[in-house]
Amino acid sequence: MVNAAKVLQDLRASAERKPDVVVRLGKPLIDSGAVLKLDADAWLVYEQVAIAALDMGDDALALKCIQALETKFPGSPRVRRLQGMQLEASGKLAEAGLIYKAILEEDETNVLASKRQVMLLRAMGLPSEAISALVKYLDINYTDFEGWLQLADLYLDELMYAQAAFCMEEVLMLQPQNHIFHLKYAEILYTQDNFQLALKQFCRVVELCRDHVRGLYGIKMCASRLLKAAPSKDAAAATSHEDLEAMDLLATERLIALYGAPGAAAESSKVAATKWIEIQ
Repeated sequence: MVNAAKVLQDLRASAERKPDVVVRLGKPLIDSGAVLKLDADAWLVYEQVAIAALDMGDDALALKCIQALETKFPGSPRVRRLQGMQLEASGKLAEAGLIYKAILEEDETNVLASKRQVMLLRAMGLPSEAISALVKYLDINYTDFEGWLQLADLYLDELMYAQAAFCMEEVLMLQPQNHIFHLKYAEILYTQDNFQLALKQFCRVVELCRDHVRGLYGIKMCASRLLKAAPSKDAAAATSHEDLEAMDLLATERLIALYGAPGAAAESSKVAATKWIEIQ
């Protein structure tokens, strides 16, 4: 029991989602009643196992844990959230939504209920409502970069690129060293035909992650578009013709070199990559 409890405690501390491990270790503790010997940690284990059981589709175990928590903490928003999750797992989405709505009416700052409500609205195919709920959540929890990422994805699903770009700007303020986020922002800007700013973001991707293929290809595509475009009226902000040609050439050389890594198929891959790059 001690070893199982320690592993479960470590998983809670690290926030790792390993539902199979949690259920395998937690179910014997719950079924035997040994979990109650953990004193205050017992209720954390009940909650942990309930969530893991829902992930694993073990509705009986989840319900057993939730009922124990409801008996100990009647009316608790945290327990009600679990009840909402159990309803979601049972396909009763509308009923789950009512629970989350009631929790937020009592406390609009409840982070867990807010996130469940957004996920539920997305699952129900209600993107406008999900966007509204997430905007309201971020008005209060504006430092949650994962929330901004989710909102960006919602906007992208609705082809609302300007709004998605704004969300990614917020993400980059909070996570400036993550090259994946710079790449996502760059690709949104490219979709908007904002090639000048997209080029800067693709360069940032390569700065943070050398020889990043999508970053290099983004540089080449932006440089190519800008070279073909009419001269920018904002000369101070525009990249010079010479610099664009240099970046295009450098990106091309690095891409060909990357596709020509040692190996039996290296030469054919390099030839194919060269031809593909040349026609872009």
